[in-house]
Amino acid sequence: MSDGRAYDARGIGVTRRYFLGQCAGLGVGAMALSDLLGRSGSVQASLQPGMIPAAARLAPKAKRVIFLTQSGGPSQIELFDHKPGLEKWAGRELPESVRQGQRLTTMTANQKQLVMPSRTRFERCGQSGATIGEWMPHLKEVADELCFIKSMTTHEINHAPAMTHFLTGNQIPGRPSMGGWISYGLGSENKDLPDFLVLLSKMRRPTDQPLYDHYWGSGFLPSRYQGVKLRNSGDPVLYLKDPEGMQRGMRRLMLDGITELNSLRHAVTGDPEITTRIQQYEMAYRMQSSIPGLTDLSDEPESTFELYGPDARRPGSYAANCILARRLAERNVRFIQLFHPDWDHHSRLSSWCVARCRDTDQASAALILDLKQRGLLDDTLVLWGGEFGRGVAGQGKWDSPEGGRDHHPRCFSMWLAGGGIKPGVTWGETDDFSYNVARDPVHVNDLHATVLHLLGIDHSQFTYRFQGLDFRLTGVEESKVVKAILA
Repeated sequence: MSDGRAYDARGIGVTRRYFLGQCAGLGVGAMALSDLLGRSGSVQASLQPGMIPAAARLAPKAKRVIFLTQSGGPSQIELFDHKPGLEKWAGRELPESVRQGQRLTTMTANQKQLVMPSRTRFERCGQSGATIGEWMPHLKEVADELCFIKSMTTHEINHAPAMTHFLTGNQIPGRPSMGGWISYGLGSENKDLPDFLVLLSKMRRPTDQPLYDHYWGSGFLPSRYQGVKLRNSGDPVLYLKDPEGMQRGMRRLMLDGITELNSLRHAVTGDPEITTRIQQYEMAYRMQSSIPGLTDLSDEPESTFELYGPDARRPGSYAANCILARRLAERNVRFIQLFHPDWDHHSRLSSWCVARCRDTDQASAALILDLKQRGLLDDTLVLWGGEFGRGVAGQGKWDSPEGGRDHHPRCFSMWLAGGGIKPGVTWGETDDFSYNVARDPVHVNDLHATVLHLLGIDHSQFTYRFQGLDFRLTGVEESKVVKAILA
């Protein structure tokens, strides 16, 4: 045409914006799908490259992460942070010089802050001399493999915002989870399983503590980077089996047709969610073979169940999920996250907390031993911890079996192992009341920076542009890698 206007294939005039959008969409579509589409037009099982910019690349020490997430706030005072001097303060009011006007929840704001000493006896374990409470006897056996951080700190005092910050770097839902960021940055080493898998414990009794989907969500990243949750009872993934009468070949032809339609639509719009849809359909197809083999523990020897404890044969238990975590690590899944809830011991601390330790102690220690004997611990980073700790004041009557502890974000403990972490060390220190960090604070965002560093990512250079801003897992405030705990 000679009138200077742009026309489409039908000879219909289009705007410059539409024309450029169509060209850009076609270009993006061609690039995005070129490695997915084979000669038959179906998506191939190709590994996905990561998205780490060159400036953010470091030499990695870990290939994958297993995050043993203890939801509810385990009590550092009973488990790891030994404070023998609390005995002389038993039943006395916490000094204002220690409390310093710190915020309390509505559950204890109107009661006196009377000191409740630890309900456990502690022991120095291994050559490292790490202090571990009596409720975790099996963890004592692997103390020299662990690195304890006793100076963790966060801002949020309630569960949902604190756990959201613990897992996404920000208390407001809608940001990508750490697993999503890592999946996005590093890509996959397994063509038959998702990069990021989530396992939830099946509790013996109901718990009223929710585990929200955004804890493992992709936020503003493409949705293919969100965690895939395996169900803890029944089929691990819904609708994984073909419908009755549906032959495998027919399923393949149907997916090929859907892929072709989605590819045509992607060429028009350039919408990255269409690429995600194509990839996820194909992943679901491959998972029909990979998931049953993963979750069937019948090929595990008796010695495995003896190692992980009596609960290991119960499907969905924390112990069974730890076995699955090891099997996923063997299959090079990038980020494996276990959630064990019900650590929120506002009352009956001596029975409630003991029960959660019984659920998790042997299996957590077994996972470390199992990974080590299989040669996987060196490049698998294991983390254990919750969103905050517990306060030194008793909730309710401090000297009663019904006494518990309230939330405490100012300081808490967690441990790490493998994947470039220095074993047999303790980092950080709290005051005599386990109330404030006295030395070497490690903010939650510092933990994120350290995990990324071990995986070969410079957190300060690892960004994703969304709504005109360059977002990071570690946020806008300065975060630091805890180099003292690196091997």
